[in-house]
Amino acid sequence: MRKKHYRFLKGEKFMYFLILMLIVAIPTVNVFSKALLSETNIENEKLQNKINKQEGTNESLEMQIDELVSMENIQKIAKEYGLSFRSDNIIKTEED
Repeated sequence: MRKKHYRFLKGEKFMYFLILMLIVAIPTVNVFSKALLSETNIENEKLQNKINKQEGTNESLEMQIDELVSMENIQKIAKEYGLSFRSDNIIKTEED
């Protein structure tokens, strides 16, 4: 009894190769994309922390400005230097 030798049809080798490549490529691409997403999220968190820190600094500086332009502080400084002041000359600009 002779064994039948199986021959691949035209394009069958290519189809098997393509299926094998997809079986390998899909999980690889999935892992790569999740790693990239994770890296992006970490960078996003770092930027958010910088923003929060800067907002805190800005609030602190705004409080210092409010303190420095208070009428009591202006009167104190004017008295120290022997100056007089007119309240219409005091300007505080607000930039929003």
